Amino acid sequence: MNWQSGIWTNTEDEILKAAFMKYGRNQWARISSLLVRKTPKQCKARWYEWIDPAIKKTEWTREEEEKLLHLAKVLPSQWQTISSIVGRTAHQCLQHYEQLLDAAQSKLLIEGAPSLEDLDMLRGLRPGEADPCPETRPARPDPVDMDDDEKEMLSEARARLANTQGKKAKRKAREKILNESRRLSLIQKRRELKEAGIEARIGMKGKGTGVYVINYNTEIPFERKPPPGFFDTNEEVQREKEVLKLKSPLVSSLSQEPKRDTTEEQAKKKEISERKEAASQGKLTPAQSARLKQLSQEQFQIRRAAFNLPSPIVKEKDVRELLKLGISTEDAREYVIETGETPLRRPADQFSGSFTPNSREGSEIGEEGPPIDLVRSRLSIALSKLPAPKNNYEIVLPD
Repeated sequence: MNWQSGIWTNTEDEILKAAFMKYGRNQWARISSLLVRKTPKQCKARWYEWIDPAIKKTEWTREEEEKLLHLAKVLPSQWQTISSIVGRTAHQCLQHYEQLLDAAQSKLLIEGAPSLEDLDMLRGLRPGEADPCPETRPARPDPVDMDDDEKEMLSEARARLANTQGKKAKRKAREKILNESRRLSLIQKRRELKEAGIEARIGMKGKGTGVYVINYNTEIPFERKPPPGFFDTNEEVQREKEVLKLKSPLVSSLSQEPKRDTTEEQAKKKEISERKEAASQGKLTPAQSARLKQLSQEQFQIRRAAFNLPSPIVKEKDVRELLKLGISTEDAREYVIETGETPLRRPADQFSGSFTPNSREGSEIGEEGPPIDLVRSRLSIALSKLPAPKNNYEIVLPD
């Protein structure tokens, strides 16, 4: 069950009425801030289901019951629409409809049968069962001795509702005093619980959520403090000793044996240094000095492999053929330059837009034309068949 639910008290109803008169029907969040244990949704439901003066709380008439039964058959489960037609709230319509059904099923509407109020009592809540609609119930009367929370809520609501000029500074100061008093009460409560042996996590976040919140400005989250004193390394030393004991003598001897390359290099460097010292003292012969010079040069000399090329495999006959091919290619190039006849020298209508020429199909490349004499004879025959001119006007005969 939600901790904020429960039957409304007379004090909460009066605060809700005064807040509704000041803030109107749209600012339910501000209205619920005056009520500690109620949400904006519950405040709105309480107003429209019980406190609103337009709600009819009189007994149902015969005409209203007939209209309710007819609309419930025509509009099933549409209680909001039915309530606007009947003139009652949706919960009143649903509750009275269920009462009528129970009365009809049990056949109690006879002479001497209990009334609808008695039926409502029969449909009451069982022990330990929560009321699903506390907003539709009458308000509970206030006790003689109110709790501290209710007194604080009432005083804050009076102060806020009386502040009609909107003085923000006074409200902030009042909230600060209230927060300080709440903090002191929580500290006292935590101290008393700790003395009683109960570890309780009581925080200040929200409106009494009881959740402890880490203040990242003053605390280090997930901090693990090291134990006081020096760190004991005996365990690590013992572990290393056990690892050394597990090593075999062969492995240890191989690890301690120096490498061959390093020994040779060290011997060579030692020999060079000794001979340099002897040369500086003038004790070397010319042969020894030459040997020392050779050793010092070998130390910095880079050995290069001989550059051996294979013997040529092209014979004299192949060379001659290559020369002939080169000569023929040169002749063809000169012929093309002189004549200007290339594969692309053809009519424009047969030329495609691509850079690569098309296939030889349909082109005149490589085709042998008729001889020139045959062309001349055909042309002369065709000209001789023409009719003779009627006059000699502007006719010029060739010489």
